[in-house]
Amino acid sequence: MKNIASYLNDHVAGAVAAIELLEHLIESHKGTPLQTFFEELHRDVKEDLEVLRKLLQRFAKESALRKAGGWIAEKIGQIKLKGAGEKPGELGLVQALEVLVLGITGKQLLWRALNASLGSSPLLRGADLGKLEERAIDQLERVEARRLEAARQAFLQV
Repeated sequence: MKNIASYLNDHVAGAVAAIELLEHLIESHKGTPLQTFFEELHRDVKEDLEVLRKLLQRFAKESALRKAGGWIAEKIGQIKLKGAGEKPGELGLVQALEVLVLGITGKQLLWRALNASLGSSPLLRGADLGKLEERAIDQLERVEARRLEAARQAFLQV
């Protein structure tokens, strides 16, 4: 149980960092189509975080230290992204979207690992891990499409 609790706490910290990043991106892209995109993704990630927290409660307490670590790491990352520029055509937007791709990929692998190891466990009762993995794949495809578009805009500028 200790390993599962640690694993879930790491993913909670990652989700907290993703939510902070998305809130920053929503603010940075007010009044643009990207604002709506980031708001929708923010809702999805928050819903997934709530599922993750409910599962974690079945195994252990949420780690305030890990959650704080995720928050701090995201704040440091914001400084780097701001320096690279966060608007369309700037490298910071590409990097922010890559961070989200990596996080969502990790979330997809989380759901898959839980399903493969504990899929029939009563501890996971009520969690449709297959559906959660499909949801992560959908999120990944949406973010990846935006990431590639942002890369085209950033890299093709002369």
